[in-house]
Amino acid sequence: MALRWFSCLNFREGKVSAPVRIQFEDFSVDAELRALRDVSLRIGGIASFVGCARDFSEGRNVSEITFEAYTRMVIPEMEALRSEAIERFSLIEARLVHRLGTVRSGDNIVFIAAAAEHRGPAFEACRWLIDSLKERVPIWKKEMSPEGENWVTPHP
Repeated sequence: MALRWFSCLNFREGKVSAPVRIQFEDFSVDAELRALRDVSLRIGGIASFVGCARDFSEGRNVSEITFEAYTRMVIPEMEALRSEAIERFSLIEARLVHRLGTVRSGDNIVFIAAAAEHRGPAFEACRWLIDSLKERVPIWKKEMSPEGENWVTPHP
């Protein structure tokens, strides 16, 4: 059930849009961090996480991963996570970007960043955001290997 018709981003290299997005295209870590820094001069610390597609998982070689989502719920849930993190950790800003469709080993999958006045809250929020995203956001992944396809059970 690939949802190729859905993308909520006008991505261009070096130009980013909404702080919460799902998209089929790759993202630029530099552009995401630049957009985050441009929000406020009060930002004293940014913690980020970039999830990448591995070529090996659970004892199997993996050539590519396909991500599918319940798109009507993904953005609202990601926006809720962002709002919760901003309030809970006193963040200045946060960004969450997740890819859909098929990615190859080594490609970017997810970008999470938290910006705060100090590093402590930024680190804590970044960890909380990626763990919560994996637990709460309805995105599923299927790994392709020489042995066949395998839907991966979510784990935080």
